[in-house]
Amino acid sequence: MLFSKDTYSSRRAQLRELVGDGLIVLFGNNDSPMNYPANTYKFRQDSSFLYFYGQHRDGLVGVIDANSGDETLYGDEIDIDDIVWYGSVTSVVEMAQECGVARTAPMGALADAVSAAVKAGRTVHFLPPYRYDTQIQIMDLLGIHPSKQREAASLKLIKAVVKLRSKKSAGEIEELERASVIGYEMHTTAMRLCRPGVTEQYIGGVLDGIAAKLGSIVSFQSIVSMHGETLHGYPSPRKLEAGRLLLCDAGAETIEHYCSDHTRTTPVSGKFTQRQKDIYNIVVDCHDLALTNARPGVRWWDVHRAVCVLMTDRLKELGLMKGDTEEAVNSGAHALFMPHGLGHMMGMDVHDMEGLGQVYVGYDDETRPSTQFGTASLRFGRRLEEGFVVTDEPGIYFIPDLIDLWRREGTNAQFLCFDEIEKFKDFGGIRIEDDVLITADGCRFLGNDRIPYKVEDVERFVEENRSEL
Repeated sequence: MLFSKDTYSSRRAQLRELVGDGLIVLFGNNDSPMNYPANTYKFRQDSSFLYFYGQHRDGLVGVIDANSGDETLYGDEIDIDDIVWYGSVTSVVEMAQECGVARTAPMGALADAVSAAVKAGRTVHFLPPYRYDTQIQIMDLLGIHPSKQREAASLKLIKAVVKLRSKKSAGEIEELERASVIGYEMHTTAMRLCRPGVTEQYIGGVLDGIAAKLGSIVSFQSIVSMHGETLHGYPSPRKLEAGRLLLCDAGAETIEHYCSDHTRTTPVSGKFTQRQKDIYNIVVDCHDLALTNARPGVRWWDVHRAVCVLMTDRLKELGLMKGDTEEAVNSGAHALFMPHGLGHMMGMDVHDMEGLGQVYVGYDDETRPSTQFGTASLRFGRRLEEGFVVTDEPGIYFIPDLIDLWRREGTNAQFLCFDEIEKFKDFGGIRIEDDVLITADGCRFLGNDRIPYKVEDVERFVEENRSEL
């Protein structure tokens, strides 16, 4: 366990107080088979279960009676066959003691506890499930079909978990720093390997290995591609080509599953062309503007918009956009170039708590999500608070199919210089991303060292550190 018994007990006590009444059921994850039952993916515990119990073993469920305060950890003990193959592990009783839970019971007893609560007319609170085995378990316990479970999940429990997990403690920040240190190693290695003839797949594999040897796993499938205009461009067997840009978006999870998420864009030849510099420096300035504006009390929505305004002004200077900047941003014309949001919350999930419902994580009664193309993909918009961790990730992309579609349909034609934009259809895309902690009076990067991102720093780093295979 990462934290003390008192930490986990305190978190559950706060959760109980926020929910108020009923039975809170927090499902841990089970092993997930890859291609046959005994060949499983590497185990990853559910983040909310981990937050409240700190235990990494599969096959556990935590139950809290919000009225009485009684707590039970449900799980079956391993048998001798398990010990022969996997070794002896901590017993369920010992795990309960470690995280401050007074009682344990075998998994078969969970149905009786839930049934008794239902018969008494009590609310059974559960979070939206995302794994099919958990959905089946909920159906067996409560009779709710999997297709109805997300809407049947407890809104009171969702909001309570979001409230508690959003603000990171000092210990959590230390763990996020560790994840960023691994991220630094991953990205600087990718920059060293970036040269003509190396494949995207080779670099992606090396990054996965760094995450595995220094932490636990990658925090999401690594994006390594010369086609940076494809937002989730996963590594292919393509060899890197001189004159192209390599976009690398990758991160790591620590052993305790706190995440990092960075993006860098590196010239395969080692030097940016002038055209690449022109676009790259706009992204740098947008990235730095967000750092200047982010502080407690400021809406991330407004930071996103300020970045879009700056981007539009600078694209106008290059002859790619035209017209009134405010009108262009209001119309969403900039989204041709940046069809995603400025960033998202981070923690144990790289898109922190997204599985609970993005509208509850990133928005509130004051700030509501947009349906406009581009802004609709802003995962986080509400006011920043000290202890939040968010990503700052502006980007500019030239997506040929999207350019063709907007030109053909005349979308935002009054703001877009399509003849000039056509010349960039072979460009690719650029994104720069860092993990940012909101502090009492502003924000700061997470991690000990900055992954180079200014033009001169990137070129110098590549020149001095390029690796031979």
